[in-house]
Amino acid sequence: MTESAGTPQERRLAMRRRRKRTMRRRRVLAVLLVLLAPVLYSYIRTVTRPSSLPLGIRSVEWVRTNHGAWLVNNAERIYYNWNAPAKGGPALGTLPTVGSAPASAGARHHSVVFRPKAITPLLHPRLPGEGVWRSTGRVVNGASPVLVTTFRSEPAYPRIVAYVAWFDHTRTQVALYPGRYEPPNASPRGPMQVPFSQRWRLLSTFNSGFMYRDSHGGFFLNGHSVAPLQQGQGTLVAYRDGRVDVVSWTGGAAPSHNVVLARQNLPLIVSHGKPNPLLADGSRWGATLGNAVRVWRSGVGIDRHGNLIYAAAGDQTAATIADILIHAGAVRAIELDINAEWPSLVTYGHGGVGNATKVVPNTQQSAGRYLVPDDRDFFAIYRRTGAAALRSVPFG
Repeated sequence: MTESAGTPQERRLAMRRRRKRTMRRRRVLAVLLVLLAPVLYSYIRTVTRPSSLPLGIRSVEWVRTNHGAWLVNNAERIYYNWNAPAKGGPALGTLPTVGSAPASAGARHHSVVFRPKAITPLLHPRLPGEGVWRSTGRVVNGASPVLVTTFRSEPAYPRIVAYVAWFDHTRTQVALYPGRYEPPNASPRGPMQVPFSQRWRLLSTFNSGFMYRDSHGGFFLNGHSVAPLQQGQGTLVAYRDGRVDVVSWTGGAAPSHNVVLARQNLPLIVSHGKPNPLLADGSRWGATLGNAVRVWRSGVGIDRHGNLIYAAAGDQTAATIADILIHAGAVRAIELDINAEWPSLVTYGHGGVGNATKVVPNTQQSAGRYLVPDDRDFFAIYRRTGAAALRSVPFG
C-alpha cells in the first residue's frame, strides 16, 4: 500500500510527515545560509574588488587567507611533487633568447666601462649565447645600463634555465612602489604602477618579496615607515647618494635620513659570496611549499662592485636560487617572490614602454604588468639623470 492510499486519517498523517520533513530541510538550509553568508560575502567582496590578478589566483589566495592555508599547502605540495622535474634527461639544444644584441664594453670619456664577465657554463658543451650578457637595446652615457642572459644552472637537471639581469649602478636608479594591497598599511600608496611622468626613462621592472603576512619584514619609503625594519632581515636598500645595496639589517626599526627606500624579505640567502647554511631548513624560505619541492623562485643580490643582480628560475629550492645568484656574481642576496604566479622581469628597449619584453617567461603575467595598477609592491629601474643623488622615489 502506498503512502497516498489508506484512510483519510492516514493520508493526513502522511501529509503532516511530509510537511515536517520539508520544514526541517528549510531550517537546515536557513542555518547553512546564515553560516555561509559571511563566507560568501567575503569571497564575493574579494573577487569583485579591483585587482591585477586572474580569478583563479585570487580564489586561491582567498582560501589561503581564510583559514584554508592547510588545504592550499597540501594541494600545492601534491601538485609540485607530482610535477617535480626528473634528474637527467635529454639536454637542451638551444636557450631562450633574451636581450636585443650582445653587450659591448662601451666607453665613457675614453675610459673603459666595467662590464661583468660572461657567466661560466656549468654544463658542457656551452650552448650558443649561454651566459653571454646581452643589451636590452638602451644606452646611457655610452654603455648599456641593463644586461640580461640565460644559462643552465644545474648539471643534474640539464633542462632548467636561469634568467638573470645585471643593472649598472653608475647608470641606473632603483625605485620601490607599493601595490594596491601590499604592503597593507602603505601611506601614501602612490600610483601603484610606474608613474606616467617617469616612463620615458624606465629600463626595467621586477617583482618584490613576500606579502607582509608571510615575511613580517620591514618596508620604508620616502621617509615613511610602513612596517618596522627587523634586525637580521635581508634588505634591499637605496641611499640618497645614489648607492644601492643588499644587506643584513643591523640598524633600528626606522633607518637614518640617508636612506630613501628599504624592503626586507627573510634573512640573506647569500652572504660573503657563500650560501646561508640555514638554506637546508625549507620552512624558513617559503612556508607554503617548504624546501621539499621545487618551484619558481626569484632573488636579488649585489655584486662586489655595487651593481644589482636579479635572477629567477623554475624548479628551484632556496639553496639552488642562492647558487644561481652566486654563480652570476652576487656576494649578498635575498630571496624574492616564489611560485609560478609572481616572478616577473620586464625590460623596455628602444621605444621604452612601447617595447616591453618579458625576460622571465611568466605565462600568468603580461609584459604590461606594472604599467597598470598592480596588487603587490614592485621595483623599477630608471636611467640615471643629472646628479647621482636620489632624494625620493618619484610618485608623480
